[in-house]
Amino acid sequence: MTQFLPILMQSPLFASVQEEELAGMLTCLGARSRTYRKGDLVLRQGDRLQDVAVLVEGALHIQQDDYWGNRHLLAHIGVGDLFGEAYAAPDSGAFPNDAVAVEDSTVLFFEVRRLLTACSSACPFHTKVIENLFYAISAKNRQLVQKLGHMSRRSTRDKLLSYLSEQAKVQGSGSFSIPFNRQQLADYLSVDRSAMSNTLCKLRDEGWLRFRKNGFTLLRDGRE
Repeated sequence: MTQFLPILMQSPLFASVQEEELAGMLTCLGARSRTYRKGDLVLRQGDRLQDVAVLVEGALHIQQDDYWGNRHLLAHIGVGDLFGEAYAAPDSGAFPNDAVAVEDSTVLFFEVRRLLTACSSACPFHTKVIENLFYAISAKNRQLVQKLGHMSRRSTRDKLLSYLSEQAKVQGSGSFSIPFNRQQLADYLSVDRSAMSNTLCKLRDEGWLRFRKNGFTLLRDGRE
């Protein structure tokens, strides 16, 4: 697992932890790795979690299918991202969604019991990791508020502009890529794919943006 140390150091869970300290903490935290093929379920709805997880290779989607087969895409998990932490604490309930590998992926799991309890060797960075976990959960809550902000817009047009505007700000450029294809973006915004595609074409024709596949450029008055 040491080959994943550079990626783990980029994860919010291990922010400010030195590589040599992190290498020693892998055993302390009960770390174990597992690989998945594209389409595999990493976590299933109803699972009782005892671990927090960090994606070190590939990509995942957190999604939920209703009784009628309608899919709701809740989040994209990229390399270095933490997931499952909100449902790993005792009495937090079962995981309410599915975590699906959308590429061949590798995940590292860490025992939440060991994560939250100071170890016998008194790792100097253990307290920092606990603090990081709190900050990571807070960040996830902010992301949820942002998603609700997009979905609260009345029209497909307004939902798209809200989401794309946020991505431009987050990525610091009017030209950017998003982690979703068309169907996934429609699932994420809870809109009809055909209606969304028509709206994108109208926005392009009106000079608001240009796009190709998952790449977008936002324009001002028909110009970059």
